[in-house]
Amino acid sequence: MRDKVVTAAEAVALIANGDLVATSGFVGIGTPDELLEALARRFLETGAPKDLTLLFAAGQGDGKERGLNRLAHEGLVKRAIGGHWGLAPKLAALAVEGKIEAYNFPQGCISHLYREIAAGKKGVLSKVGLRTFVDPRLEGGRINARTTEDLVSVVTLDGEEYLYYRGAPVDIAFIRGTTADPSGNITMEREALTLDALAMATAAKNSGGLVIAQVERVAARHSLHPRQVKVPGVLVDCVVVARPENHPQTYATQYSPAYSSEIRRLTEEFAAAPLDARKIIGRRAAMELPVNGVVNLGIGMPEAVAAVVEEERLLDHITLTAEPGVIGGLPAGGLDFGAASNTEALINQNEQFDFYDGGGLDLACLGMAEADADGNVNVSRFGKRLAGSGGFINISQNARKLVFAGLFSADGLKVRIENGGLSILEEGRSRKFVEKVGQVTFSGGFARARGQPVLYVTERCVFELREDGVALIEVAAGVDPERDVLAKLAFRPIVDVRKEMDARIFRNEPMNLRASLLDVDFAHRIAYDAARDVLFVNLEAAAIRSPADIDAMRAAIERALAPVGRKTRAIVNYDAFEIASDMRDLYADFVAEMETKHYERVSRYTTSAFMRLKLERMLTRRVAPHIFESSRDARAFLDGRS
Repeated sequence: MRDKVVTAAEAVALIANGDLVATSGFVGIGTPDELLEALARRFLETGAPKDLTLLFAAGQGDGKERGLNRLAHEGLVKRAIGGHWGLAPKLAALAVEGKIEAYNFPQGCISHLYREIAAGKKGVLSKVGLRTFVDPRLEGGRINARTTEDLVSVVTLDGEEYLYYRGAPVDIAFIRGTTADPSGNITMEREALTLDALAMATAAKNSGGLVIAQVERVAARHSLHPRQVKVPGVLVDCVVVARPENHPQTYATQYSPAYSSEIRRLTEEFAAAPLDARKIIGRRAAMELPVNGVVNLGIGMPEAVAAVVEEERLLDHITLTAEPGVIGGLPAGGLDFGAASNTEALINQNEQFDFYDGGGLDLACLGMAEADADGNVNVSRFGKRLAGSGGFINISQNARKLVFAGLFSADGLKVRIENGGLSILEEGRSRKFVEKVGQVTFSGGFARARGQPVLYVTERCVFELREDGVALIEVAAGVDPERDVLAKLAFRPIVDVRKEMDARIFRNEPMNLRASLLDVDFAHRIAYDAARDVLFVNLEAAAIRSPADIDAMRAAIERALAPVGRKTRAIVNYDAFEIASDMRDLYADFVAEMETKHYERVSRYTTSAFMRLKLERMLTRRVAPHIFESSRDARAFLDGRS
């Protein structure tokens, strides 16, 4: 039984020229700065190792010197394959300037790649990335002209297209934990995330490579509880004890017991954000939150939604998540991003992306740097500025509903907020809504083809993605639609329906959003469209808890159809619908009554497979349910096209 504890210099001396080095980390969480610093020092002092390939899933850096910025030396790195580049601008500069071969792939696909390499498989098969810049029919994820090898290809299985991300053996894995014993067993009790440490270590070990772990401390052999060991010693070759300055819990916080779930923070500790353009956007996006739903909030502007959720006391009704593995609680922002307080669970990053890629998210709220007439969004590349996609592509392609959040214009925007609306004092110098985005990180056409609902929320207006283009659907009071919106766009949106943004968004006091989201007001949920001859019944996030709720729905339907005087077609949205168990038979009788009296043809839809099954069981004895996965499929059935 050898002692695996060595110095950082001794550990990095094992790295050879041309090795593929996989590094862990999410911003500063789990980023092994002691190892990265030692590797850079060895290269600068000796010229070796050289021509390394870097493989990293999430962004690892503080936007300045730490993280992967330490490795940005010509000759040290030959190729880099990464999910997010924006926090490592020095490495990104080498990529943009063509001094290294460089690729940008979805964070979740790289996270899954570790697991596939560990299992001896050749790569990852995924639909994530189709019709984005990662698709080889567009850019193939290549960042510069020097990068010529195709690492992603299109394959067809059972008539469906997928992308195949090719893997490679991992020679060195840099991982991080809290405590190690001399045998190399690693625990993570003080880490904010567990990330992909186990998958990375297994990938390196099964590739014949080496695993080097950075930790805070060393404990006696056999003293670590086996249930706390996240990476077993059989996978670890070297353990390096880091100096405190190279092992902060996050780049903003040396250590918070709340981020390691040692304590739960008091709700009084969370201060309300000031009323500004950022909060306005967060509030409007929060109005789309699904009751009892699972939500992902991206970095940047969407962080404002988390603050609104806390201010409105909605955490009991919404499960917020973050892509590195956080489930529940309140996600942190800035250089704490990825950590969270008061979490319900913490899982590995690759497992979180299993959940995301499989359609587990009811809603995602993501940033929006550029958007265009086709509904495409760019957050990854702007000329010589390389941000990278991170988990954006995994999340945006697979969430059941999507809200993009961002300022209408950037760089200098000034607004005045008053009287339930706002006025534009000074327009930003940079347009966000362009004729054609610089890079397609999200494909509007792909979303339309799959019937994915998409909104684009700004401080002054809201757009919606429709089958025939992008539509302006809301404008804030005090904003002139022509002067302040349409004249500032590089394209002409659809403007057939428009209403004012909710005045509560622009006032200092809380919006009482909790009551709004939980309220079942059927008068506002049921509407007859005479042009289409369709009754729309929106039961999204509605709850049937008593016979009075059913009576209220019956009354609303009959009021809406009273002027029609005959049977009509109907379409019902059951997303996030709830019904008390003792109301199911009564509700099924009510549905049969409505079909007999009022419906010529009816279809229903919900993106939840569980809800579809529950509705089918509840309704089948009374009616033919006709329950579909999307509104698109439900409309097709209603129109006799399926």
